[in-house]
Amino acid sequence: MKNFLSLADVTDLDALIQSGRDAKASPFADQQLGKNKTIGLIFFNSSLRTRLSTQKAAQNLGMNVMMMNVGQDSWGLEMEEGVLMNGDKAEHIREAAAVIGRYCDIIGIRAFAELNDREKDYREQVMNQFAKYARVPIVNLESATRHPLQSLADCITIEEAKATSSLIPARPKVVLTWLPHFKPLPQAVANSFCEWMNARARSGDVEFVVTHPEGYELAPEFVGDAPVIYNRAEAFAGADFIYGKNWSSYAQYGQVLTQDPSWAVTMDDMNRTNSGKFMHCLPVRRNLKVSDAVLDGPQSLVIEQAANREWSAQAVLKEILKTL
Repeated sequence: MKNFLSLADVTDLDALIQSGRDAKASPFADQQLGKNKTIGLIFFNSSLRTRLSTQKAAQNLGMNVMMMNVGQDSWGLEMEEGVLMNGDKAEHIREAAAVIGRYCDIIGIRAFAELNDREKDYREQVMNQFAKYARVPIVNLESATRHPLQSLADCITIEEAKATSSLIPARPKVVLTWLPHFKPLPQAVANSFCEWMNARARSGDVEFVVTHPEGYELAPEFVGDAPVIYNRAEAFAGADFIYGKNWSSYAQYGQVLTQDPSWAVTMDDMNRTNSGKFMHCLPVRRNLKVSDAVLDGPQSLVIEQAANREWSAQAVLKEILKTL
């Protein structure tokens, strides 16, 4: 694996999921791979799980870790080509990425969508400019359109739950449901989850369904062949996993079209499922998106899901280190 920008960089998804589970069972087995190697973690946006889990995963593999918050710990970075730099950006990505690439063997980048210009966000400018000029492997720590480390952790979590519960069938029904929120959020987690679950569905590992209010359709290239059901009660019926996430409109880009509180997940909703497990990438606004009873109940996987971020990062870094 040269880079980890999306699912397209994964050659064997089953093997990568198993690698994450193996890392969880034996975290320090591959420390020699990362000895005398350095990873730089570059954040354009706030982070809790991504920052800490990726740092921990790198350290488990014996790596040195450097972290930087762009605009706070560094100059602001200009991403556009051929511009007159007479604004608030003091350094161009050409020099910045090239220099970071001299200091680091791997670079992890986190940069959210701005939600103003859909075409610009979906061009993945920040991620692609780093990949172009750094000349070292790039790991996507969440971009404008995807969050693949989260999706890998989600896959690990689902496989673990299947292995430990007799109630979950070999091909569980997995439902991605939109949740209400009062401000626009990116589509990255939802896009990525669709991409990875569609791959699992094609291999016969899951049945995947998407549910949301009309107007919140995701980009067709991410939804793929997954059925979209606007009746949430119908979508939840018989589900084994409910994955909750808010996202803003793709068609009316970045807009909040409704804050309908009936789309928040409650125990009444979970009772429609097949004793289904609840998943969310966190952070989550309690009782706005999901009730306390769901989050704190035995069906919630959110903490284990977050803990598995360490092992998804470790599996990816291991694959990249093997190529250096």
